[in-house]
Amino acid sequence: MKTVHSASYEILRRHGLTTVFGNPGSNELPFLKDFPEDFRYILGLHEGAVVGMADGFALASGRPAFVNLHAAAGTGNGMG
Repeated sequence: MKTVHSASYEILRRHGLTTVFGNPGSNELPFLKDFPEDFRYILGLHEGAVVGMADGFALASGRPAFVNLHAAAGTGNGMG
């Protein structure tokens, strides 16, 4: 039986999103548990830097980027 966790990674794979940029908090730990070997995680020390790295990656590669930020405050910092 598929879990939400495994289905999430399957969807990301299908769309070529195997590089994750992030500044995680406690809410994101379930998503990062058993992180797949075919993915890579780029950790940033501030949400603004993480969004900037993802933007640069998307512009340079011509592919979409996936950003994983902590809920509420992290998302607000990333948008700022």
